Amino acid sequence: MAEKGKQLQPIIIKRIKKGGHAHHGGAWKIAYADFVTAMMAFFLLMWLLGSTTQGDLKGISDYFNTPLKVAMTGGSGSGDSTSILKGGGKDISRDTGQVKKTDSKDKKQKPDMEAAKAELERQDQAKLAQLKRRIEDLITASLTLRQFQNQIQLDLTMDGLRIQIVDEKNRPMFDSGRAVVKDYTRDILREIGRALNDVENRITLSGHTDAAPYSSGERGYSNWELSADRANAARRELIVAGTDEGKILRVVGLAASVPFVLEDPLDARNRRISIIVMNKRAAEAVLRPGPAIDITDAARAASLDQQIPAIGAAALPAAAPR
Repeated sequence: MAEKGKQLQPIIIKRIKKGGHAHHGGAWKIAYADFVTAMMAFFLLMWLLGSTTQGDLKGISDYFNTPLKVAMTGGSGSGDSTSILKGGGKDISRDTGQVKKTDSKDKKQKPDMEAAKAELERQDQAKLAQLKRRIEDLITASLTLRQFQNQIQLDLTMDGLRIQIVDEKNRPMFDSGRAVVKDYTRDILREIGRALNDVENRITLSGHTDAAPYSSGERGYSNWELSADRANAARRELIVAGTDEGKILRVVGLAASVPFVLEDPLDARNRRISIIVMNKRAAEAVLRPGPAIDITDAARAASLDQQIPAIGAAALPAAAPR
């Protein structure tokens, strides 16, 4: 009987169920996050509406009522300067536009920089005026230069001090059609070169001829090549006089395109060498990489020489080039 009782004893199996509350799981967390996000957006909207000017509120209202009209005609609803957040001001209670703190500082610094730049230009111009007087005194004091003072023209231009050595009818600087400097021209150039040694300004040289063309025309060796060769010959004489080669910024030939005597393109004074002691502004303008505008060396040099309307030589009779 005892063995039979043991066989009839029930066997109890305990099963543990996992994943309780399976009907919602962790979905409440997502719903709560959405709720918090919506509340944050709601309070942000309330803050913006409370801190927006009345004019902007009307603009926003007009935009939602007639968006095409506001987009085409503009107004407060299209983001104009009536916004109180202009420039990042920190007082949102104000109904007028604010600006960045740095704006007033920038406005103050800009006039200061312009004033400093103007002062530097004034000092540079004063130095060039002093150089002009010194060369004039040198011409008066030198027995060599005094006899050529009618051929040496000095004037101040917007680009600096211009020194022009012009031909006289009976006393040319070069032989006809040649770029070999005559002895007295060499003396003039070397005296001027010594006077320029004391200034740090950059220098440009340009050669000019009269309008008498070569018989071969402009296709072969012409007044353009001749004027360039004469300008380069003048450069060599300045270097011999001790002028620093690094000071010379440009050497160009302008032929007869910029006459000295406008009414007479064959006048001897049109044949000249022009030396410009440039001010800093003009030198920086030449050295600075410019925009995509085609400005040739000849055009720039002509502007440095205070360009005047060119007179063509095609209609003139062929003559010995000078």
